[in-house]
Amino acid sequence: MSELSITTTQNVNINFQSATVGQRLGASCIDFVIKFAYLFFIVWIVFGIFRVEIFVNRMDYWSQTAIMIIFYSPVIFYSLIQESMMEGQTFGKRLLQLKVVKIEGYQASFGDYLIRWIFKIIDVSIIGLITLSVSKKTQRFGDMAAGTAVIALKNTINISHTILEDIGDQYVPRYSAVIKLSDNDARIIKETFQVASRNNDYEILNKLCDKIESVTGITNHEGNQTDFIRIVLKDYNFYTQYM
Repeated sequence: MSELSITTTQNVNINFQSATVGQRLGASCIDFVIKFAYLFFIVWIVFGIFRVEIFVNRMDYWSQTAIMIIFYSPVIFYSLIQESMMEGQTFGKRLLQLKVVKIEGYQASFGDYLIRWIFKIIDVSIIGLITLSVSKKTQRFGDMAAGTAVIALKNTINISHTILEDIGDQYVPRYSAVIKLSDNDARIIKETFQVASRNNDYEILNKLCDKIESVTGITNHEGNQTDFIRIVLKDYNFYTQYM
């Protein structure tokens, strides 16, 4: 597996693992079962119970073709429709926590999903399996053409590895001057804070508080160094995410 760097709205890079061949095949198998179930339902209900074929056989060739396309279009356009509507996921990918993304880190567009869908004609063969196996990012031809890859959302990377902080919708910030900080400043503050907290290094925490106050002009009204730094980080997240 290889890592893919995804850029958040805060220009923060979060690394994800590309999906393995096994994971992608597993998602494809789930999608195949769903499509097979749909076809079984159509054949049983439409052609078995309602005997629609009696009327279809009386139609001309083009009318029959149009009816067949209507019946089978959910299977034909399965991945294109679902990935477009579910932001890069099909039912199979969602169950296995996989998602299609642009390699550059942006959200894939309809055009990208369309290219991937067109190349399925080639990728459903053994050629597609070989391509997945030898590609460093586990890409098939459709992915290469669209500049996409499939990532595993279930990841060891979590919010503690970024400048992001857990803040609820009702969070009320205290220090508006934190906007003077940059993303890099916030990242350094958080990393230094985490290391100093683990080691109970109060000297470093004190120096960190002094540095924050000197850069932003904020005065620590919390009294506690740890609480002050946590609030500064949360306030920074609030103003960069919601304002």
